[in-house]
Order: sequence, then C-alpha cells, then structure tokens
Amino acid sequence: MRKGFFFDLDGVVFNTEPLYSQFWGEVGKRLLPGIPDFAKQIKGQTLPQILDTYFSDQLAAERDDVVSRLNDFEAHMDFPYVPGFLDFIKWLDNKGADTALVTSSNQMKMAQVYRRYPDFKRLFKEILTAEDFNESKPSPDPYLKAAERFALSPEECVGFEDSFNGLKSLRAAGMKVVGLATTNPPQAIGELADYVISDYTAPEALVRWLETL
Repeated sequence: MRKGFFFDLDGVVFNTEPLYSQFWGEVGKRLLPGIPDFAKQIKGQTLPQILDTYFSDQLAAERDDVVSRLNDFEAHMDFPYVPGFLDFIKWLDNKGADTALVTSSNQMKMAQVYRRYPDFKRLFKEILTAEDFNESKPSPDPYLKAAERFALSPEECVGFEDSFNGLKSLRAAGMKVVGLATTNPPQAIGELADYVISDYTAPEALVRWLETL
C-alpha cells in the first residue's frame, strides 16, 4: 500500500481533547473572558502560536504562568487511546503503509507520552512535532512536511484529524481527509472531511473506503 497515512495526536490517537478543553477553558475564563470559545479557537495550534496570538501585550506577564500550568497538567494527565486505534494502526503497518504522527504538540509534551508508552514511537514510521513546522495548523505546512518525509504527493496521502484547524490544514494540503468526531459533532466537521468516524471500533467500512483510493 504505497500511501501515506497521517494522524494528529489529541482527539485522533488519544482521547484527550476533553481534558484540554477543560484546561484551556479555565485559562480562557480567567484571562480572556471576552473569548467565550477560547478552548475551541486554539485547537490544533502550537503552544508558541497560542502564546504569540493571545498572550502578548497586556497578557505578556501571564505567559510563564500559563506554560508552567500546562506543563504540570500534562505531567499528570492520562493518555487513553481512542477506541480501536491500536488495532487500526497495526493493520496499516501490516499493509506496509507509510504512517506518521503530525502533531502540534512539542517535544516536552511528547516526552510525557513516551514515558507513559515506551513503545509509542514504534507505532509510526515518522513523528513530526511543533518543532518541525514553519507554520502551524490550519496552514498545510505540517502535512506537506510529512508527505516530503516519504517522497509522496499530497494525492497519495490520507490524514486523520478532529479539530477545525487540523481539518483545514489537510484540506489546504490537498489530501484526503478522515474526520474524527471526538471533539466536534459529525455534522459540524462533515464539510471539511471526506469520511467521518467516531472512533476505530468498526473499521470495516473505513477500510473499504480506503481501499478505493
């Protein structure tokens, strides 16, 4: 199977978006009360992008505290897999597919993941983090970088995303898009995805669709 399959992390590999929604929702209420959907606004963005966009000027003094709180939060949070993901990624590996994690998370966050799951890196042939991108999602840059790693064209790639910024990133990259309805309802993401799933527990229809590409 000479295709690239690229996965976001939170909401796609791990069912952690509700936890991040709680964390960033509390930050928003405390520091940015004028943005009622702050947690949704930032999904898919790197931490530097969030800080530069929302915590400059009057809120610049809050940056270190926000980063410290986030690091402590991630150090103690759980990382439950989205149901069925492990079986699905193993199926792709058995098919010889090129797989990559394409996440806006940084290396510090990933260190927490690797400590929790020592074999995590073996699930993917490539892992791209925030440090690998010139621009964050919704820019196509993260996914185009992933395609370059395998010398694939965008038309040969399929991406899995849950956030609006991530889905827009894949669309802008010209790739096929599988939307995970783990963060937003199916009807909300349907216009940005070619195929929508709630998780990977019933993969037969998804596999049939992938095999037609």
